Amino acid sequence: MATPDLDLLFAGSIPELYDSHLVPLIFAPYADDLARRVAALEPSRVLETAAGTGVVTRAMARALPPSVEIVATDLNPPMLARAAEVGVARPVQWQAADAQQLPFDDASFDAVVCQFGVMFFPDKAGAFAEARRVLRPGGTLLFNAWDRIEENDFAHVVTTALSVCFPADPPRFLARTPHGYFDKRAITRDLASAGFGTPPRIATVAGRSRAASPSVPAIAYCQGTPLRSEIEARSGRSLAEATSMSASAVARRFGTGAVDGKIQAHIVAVQR
Repeated sequence: MATPDLDLLFAGSIPELYDSHLVPLIFAPYADDLARRVAALEPSRVLETAAGTGVVTRAMARALPPSVEIVATDLNPPMLARAAEVGVARPVQWQAADAQQLPFDDASFDAVVCQFGVMFFPDKAGAFAEARRVLRPGGTLLFNAWDRIEENDFAHVVTTALSVCFPADPPRFLARTPHGYFDKRAITRDLASAGFGTPPRIATVAGRSRAASPSVPAIAYCQGTPLRSEIEARSGRSLAEATSMSASAVARRFGTGAVDGKIQAHIVAVQR
């Protein structure tokens, strides 16, 4: 049962669990890395697309001078509401917007930044073309995307555990969407199709994902992402049972105490 529409559904309790569990588990280290890369560009106005609950927004607010204007957007109002609730220490413009149809003038930003959002864009080349449109000449599109799921331990273990929970119809959200856009050739091709004339610079960066117990990554993935909707759409196991089986699988692989697994992503920069 492929459910691509549900891949974009970040609502209900998902934003809170996403922010409390998934952000510290896998997003925070890459957010700081991306913010440092943005700061090195010395921009005066930055647009963030697919901002989610604001982990990169907060990192940029710390890393960039107060004079830099930050506009943070996301397609999902519940995610932006969570971001605004958590807040930042400086003014940020929060705005609901589709990265494939940006409501901004041409050549109005020095940098467009997106952390782990491009995988969710149905029309990736179209979204990249929109980013290029709003970039000033010489501006930079900077984004990251997860490497293949086999290079990301907890996501891989949870996906494998769910294939045991639902053998007739395994939930494949994690492999299909967050970890489905790892081919550097495809990324380069989509950027070229969007009108970027120079090849992107792509760095593959490994890190560590740490949690206090095996239940943290299980809850993070099973209940704090659209994987939840896939699980709830299936019969035979409840969400609680699927989460528990995922936690047990993490414990078998990494131990019953604090757990530590590999994460890996591509960091992509391309100049207009």
